[in-house]
Amino acid sequence: MAHLFRYSPLVALFLLCSVLSAQTPNAWTVLNEGLTNKEIEDRTIAVRLLGTLTDDAQAPDLALKALGDEKPEVRAAAADALGQLKVASAVAPLTKIVSDDEEPVVVIAAARALVALDSPLGYEVFYAVLTGQRKSGSSLMEEQKKMFRDPKKLAQFGFEQGVGFVPFGGLGLNLVRTLTKDDVSPVRAAAAKVLSNDPDPKTLAALENATRDDNWLVRSAAIDAIRLNQDKSVLPILETHLDDIKPAVRYAAAAAVIHIQDGNVAKPKPKPMTKPKAQRHATQK
Repeated sequence: MAHLFRYSPLVALFLLCSVLSAQTPNAWTVLNEGLTNKEIEDRTIAVRLLGTLTDDAQAPDLALKALGDEKPEVRAAAADALGQLKVASAVAPLTKIVSDDEEPVVVIAAARALVALDSPLGYEVFYAVLTGQRKSGSSLMEEQKKMFRDPKKLAQFGFEQGVGFVPFGGLGLNLVRTLTKDDVSPVRAAAAKVLSNDPDPKTLAALENATRDDNWLVRSAAIDAIRLNQDKSVLPILETHLDDIKPAVRYAAAAAVIHIQDGNVAKPKPKPMTKPKAQRHATQK
């Protein structure tokens, strides 16, 4: 670029900027390259990052388009992005995914997005994962049970990619699987955590029942989910777990009891502020 400086300084600066601009790729060009890349990992990353573009008009349409991708990883990423973007028009296609998609991670991702969009159907999915039945009381179809409880499918590319939830204080899902030798219980535990925000009384009842689950991960997660309700009526249930055989469950129960008790303690009314003596004298004068 040395030849540029044969011109006047202003002309040289203009030409230099033009050259640098031509050499710098446009950001959307780069992202579109990822969105259309033949590599699954590239598309998944690019689609998931659409969820960070909360002020961009193109992002929702691109995420909606990615819901139709042939690969479940990409469809799950698209659902996650739509939930982050709060795309109201995505409720219908996400509902269709919950009904029709055969990949559990995609269904769970769609359910999580529906929760973010305040659709009750999202909680319905997590309720079904936790309890094995619908809120209506009818059992899941055999195909649905198989889908949600197929360890190979759930482990295919990580439950946390579909739910965005890393359970139990930073323990990764793979470590939890190693500790439990069980792929299903961490999924049910994660479902319990998501259900902590569901106001439906049936969900609270399901969580209370889950505190008696055979698996300690599910018990611990259900206890922690109940904690967020701040409902004193659940204290007797929580207190029965203060001597649970598993330390993690005992600790979760203890923290939940303390949290609920603290939240229901009547706070003393603040005393009225008194004026300083000098000011009171001044007022009396």
